[in-house]
Amino acid sequence: MLDIKKSHILLTGGYGFLGSHVYSQLLKKGVSPANVYRPKRSEVDLRDFKSCQTAVKNKDIIIHLAANFDGVKYNLEHAGEVFYDNAIMGIQLTEAARLAGIKKMVIAGTVSSYPEMASIPFKEEEFWDGLPEKGNASYGLAKRMLAAQIVAYNLQYKFVGISLLFSNLYGPGDEFDLAHANVVASLIRKFFAAKENGEKEIVMWGSGRATREFLYVEDAARAVILAAQKYASPEPVNIGSGKEEKIKTLAETVAKLTGFSGRLVWDKTKPEGALRRVSDVSRAKRDIGFVAKTSLSQGLRKTISWYKENYG
Repeated sequence: MLDIKKSHILLTGGYGFLGSHVYSQLLKKGVSPANVYRPKRSEVDLRDFKSCQTAVKNKDIIIHLAANFDGVKYNLEHAGEVFYDNAIMGIQLTEAARLAGIKKMVIAGTVSSYPEMASIPFKEEEFWDGLPEKGNASYGLAKRMLAAQIVAYNLQYKFVGISLLFSNLYGPGDEFDLAHANVVASLIRKFFAAKENGEKEIVMWGSGRATREFLYVEDAARAVILAAQKYASPEPVNIGSGKEEKIKTLAETVAKLTGFSGRLVWDKTKPEGALRRVSDVSRAKRDIGFVAKTSLSQGLRKTISWYKENYG
């Protein structure tokens, strides 16, 4: 097992949602702050190869979390930028890592890379079997290219890189701006606003029957560190809760926890995306020893508490 305490680490996206939690947990593991380099975007442009080479110098481990990503609307309107930025950052950083003799590289991927018609639950064996759904294709395919690069580099150079396929993350520090928020953060923001404004009902998109998988961010950060220590296969691995949650149930739970007592009106004329999404997490349990510890209700309570402290 890789001794992470003695390693010099490059943490890209280290000030972001997941990255900030990974950084905190690294310090709790006994890693010295001096051994973790987490450059801001203004300091290191990962789209520039020379910048990548400078960033990886004298490092042992790279944890690559930096990304150009937002909701489906943004990804469609900026499809070219999303694909280019995410692909070029990862491709160049991986090449710089190979040339520098980095011991291990960890890349944050996404279940959005899975084929649109993949069976449920998502199994890693089907990862390469088709195109992702259109709404997230630019981001999903860019991340899949990085997973392919890891496989190719391991085959030719014996380079040790790993790809972690994350489900929907939520938790303290999430983005609560409605223009950019994911489903959990968006619901929390909407319900608190409706409560404050005395609204009697909120219109929800879709039927509420669609399901998604949610992973508390602190569990996700723990998975990153466990994988950096224990996982060495070039084959991607799902990182999630393995639990399928109906959007309707999620919305009702958030409404209760935020104190919103009005009606939820489901507008079935609005899109709701794929009907089901959940991943098979048996490989993560077997090969990494990772199992999500935080239930959805526990995670929602912690997230709502953080929201009230910071936005209330």
